[in-house]
Amino acid sequence: MKNIKLFSIMMLVTVLLLAACSEDSSNESSSDNNDGGKKEIEFWTMQLKPTFTDYIEGVISDFEKENPNISIKWVDVPAADLEKKILSAVSSNTAPDVVNLNPTFGSKIAALDGLVNMDEALSDEQKSRYVQGAWKANQLNGNTFAIPWYLNTEVTLNNKAIYEEAGLDPNKPPKTYEKAMEYAKTVKEETGKYGYYPSLDLSLVLQHMVKMGADLTNEEGTKAAFNTQEGLNTFKYFTELYKNDLIPREALTGDQRETIDMYSSGQVGFFAGSNFITQIKKNAPDVYDQTFASQSITGKSGKVTLSVQNVVVPNQTKHQDAAVKFALFLTNAKNQLAFTKLVPILPSAKSALDDPYFSELPEDATATDQVRITAANQLDKAEVLIPPMENYNKLKDAMHDAISAAMLEEMSPQEALDQAEKEWNKILSE
Repeated sequence: MKNIKLFSIMMLVTVLLLAACSEDSSNESSSDNNDGGKKEIEFWTMQLKPTFTDYIEGVISDFEKENPNISIKWVDVPAADLEKKILSAVSSNTAPDVVNLNPTFGSKIAALDGLVNMDEALSDEQKSRYVQGAWKANQLNGNTFAIPWYLNTEVTLNNKAIYEEAGLDPNKPPKTYEKAMEYAKTVKEETGKYGYYPSLDLSLVLQHMVKMGADLTNEEGTKAAFNTQEGLNTFKYFTELYKNDLIPREALTGDQRETIDMYSSGQVGFFAGSNFITQIKKNAPDVYDQTFASQSITGKSGKVTLSVQNVVVPNQTKHQDAAVKFALFLTNAKNQLAFTKLVPILPSAKSALDDPYFSELPEDATATDQVRITAANQLDKAEVLIPPMENYNKLKDAMHDAISAAMLEEMSPQEALDQAEKEWNKILSE
């Protein structure tokens, strides 16, 4: 029912976007080049208040000083409400001028021709300022629909105390899925705790498959391509972990909040959690003091997960030039570097990454410092593993249902993989 409702909304958005684009094409030039009056740009972010209020307001103030004919109206939206609110705004022809969106949701609006094409709006020099993997993450049908803002790569967080209790060397954390299983067995045998917590929430099943070497679809994106030995190995791997109680039950049924809670309470040896290091530091200082960072666990492909947050400019804007100008200012190297020193994220601006902050560990390095350096060192091999796909939620849910059936031993791994392939081909043909 949820997907049907979303489809109906998106169909409505399509009609309104076409009308809006037609209307905007007739007045955009006059609205951006009229008598020189002050333009107001509405800028939406995703849950940055109050933690980053001073930073965002400082960026806005600096921009307005440099551009006295442009004012910025900042609206911060709760993360859980952003998709619903932007869809509602677009459908009512009241879209903001600049919005913070992730690639998955941004691609849905881009598919409706609802976002400014940044390949056309930016010069080659401007486009070259950004990390290539982040820039490519925002491409759909050959067009780039967003400017990358801030990034992160997947980093493993490890509890040194649990390693030592299990007789494992903290200087040799697992780097592969095979080694992760080996460590999980040792930790369980020696301590009774869980060594590994590989969450299967959201798109993580798909990411695990790609890292283990499986292709999700053919090049055209029209058929499932994961029913291979690599795909089967993925299903077998997690089924074995689950069946032998080497990972928590919550890895299959819970969400990432439960991962953090279990790690923070000292029940888990290692997990992929660079985004949560600040939360661990605040809520579990004793565990934080035992935490060290290591490179992402990966498989046959050698790939590392890259997460990207972007800014987009909806086509409905009456001030496209001003909106793009602000988006470029927000994401310039100076502003991104300042942002990354407030929170453990990486900049998408290449020149910001040249700062020693991302390559040199301080003498008294903390876990947060280690996360930053490790994440930056992986950028050259990191990429967004799940490309924009139509009916993404249906595809994701179908894969989760299938691997769940294998892990719960309702089907064999091969039977479950066959079922996933059947469902994916049905969805991809819609």
